[in-house]
Amino acid sequence: MAQKPGIPKGTRDFSPEEVAKRQYIFRIIKTNFERFGYQPIETPSFENAETLMGKYGEEGDRLIFKILNSGDFLDKIPVETLSDKNSRQITPLISEKALRYDLTVPFARYVVQHQNDIEFPFKRYQIQPVWRADRPQKGRFREFYQCDADVVGSKSLWQEVELVQLYDSVFSTLGLEGVTIKINNRKVLSGIAAVIGAGDKLIDFTVALDKLDKIGEEGVKKEMTEKGISAEAIEKLQPLFGFSGTIEEKLDQLGLLLAGSAEGLKGVDELRFICEKIAALGLDKSVLDLDVTLARGLNYYTGAIFEVAPPNGVSMGSIGGGGRYDDLTGIFGLKDMSGVGISFGLDRIYLVVEALGLFPAAVTATSKALFVNYGETEALYAMKAIMNLRKSGVRTELYPDNVKVGKQFQHADKRQIPFVVIVGDQEIKEGKFTLKNLATGHQDSVDFSQLEMMLTDEQ
Repeated sequence: MAQKPGIPKGTRDFSPEEVAKRQYIFRIIKTNFERFGYQPIETPSFENAETLMGKYGEEGDRLIFKILNSGDFLDKIPVETLSDKNSRQITPLISEKALRYDLTVPFARYVVQHQNDIEFPFKRYQIQPVWRADRPQKGRFREFYQCDADVVGSKSLWQEVELVQLYDSVFSTLGLEGVTIKINNRKVLSGIAAVIGAGDKLIDFTVALDKLDKIGEEGVKKEMTEKGISAEAIEKLQPLFGFSGTIEEKLDQLGLLLAGSAEGLKGVDELRFICEKIAALGLDKSVLDLDVTLARGLNYYTGAIFEVAPPNGVSMGSIGGGGRYDDLTGIFGLKDMSGVGISFGLDRIYLVVEALGLFPAAVTATSKALFVNYGETEALYAMKAIMNLRKSGVRTELYPDNVKVGKQFQHADKRQIPFVVIVGDQEIKEGKFTLKNLATGHQDSVDFSQLEMMLTDEQ
């Protein structure tokens, strides 16, 4: 007996209804990207492993899917290397390519490779799948889409202001109210690490701090202790865990805490600029909040960092994130090319919109009418009408087989097609069509112009 097929954990099949809803979100994001002046690019699904490795920190490197070399990939590896069973040593020898982990590093590679053809500042958007060897859970998959918008070639903080507005525009169009756009700054975090005497532990410090909402205050302190951060340094962090008040009040508290760090104070100034301009311009349905514990584990952020939380009452992780990176392209040889970008987590946004019942009914609309097939002559008559209806933008189709009429009606009902068009001998003689509304049972004998008008009116 054949084994029932399956798919890898962390991946999914999508039904027609699910695809229609995903495409609805794609369209809204794409429309807003282009409205803000971003241009589309695409990059390969896999990159040279050296392009990706070492760009996301040790934790990120572990989650990159490596692709085995073709052919006998063990043939050229020395026996002594194999016998050592050192995976870190062997992996680069048997895997020269890897699936992309995100869209930002491939974008940096793209900018460097095509720098002579790009007009800077360059505003690009990219909507493509990425892969991470993560542990699957609700809202977290191994294959998922990212929808990124980035600007490179400008250090202006107005870009950060505009990206907050872009987030708000997309979520407002989706009907999401109360989305929280959290903001912090890596310079602030670097300043805090220096002030408490843990400057040499910056990465460990930020990685642990970023987990506050997942493992709590005690969990963060425990992880920091395990990473070698002293009890005295952790004690100096205590004010961070209780930061409250308005954005302005939080900025003032940070200013006092970071009085001994020039870098930290610069981060405070950058945050103040962004937050003041957003306050002056206003947001539609989203809320901007300064979260001093927001760290994000990716190594390349150097300025503002963003993370987006769904509306209250929806149990879901972040639905977006991003930040400023001053020299990401430097890793590929192009120095002093500052950039800033954000990403939308399509899959989580889908789950949030679904949970709140915000998908319009029209999103999953199927064909407007199904023509019943009574035979070759009738089908040809029907197909002439179908061709003209399609030209008018009406979704319609012919049942392909001449089978019992009841079965054809059942097909329309199961497909949630609202109208059935009956074409028999009498209709052909009179040049008419019988249009039946399956919801009400009402039917009319109409000519083509009436049929077209009635089906168009129902769109």
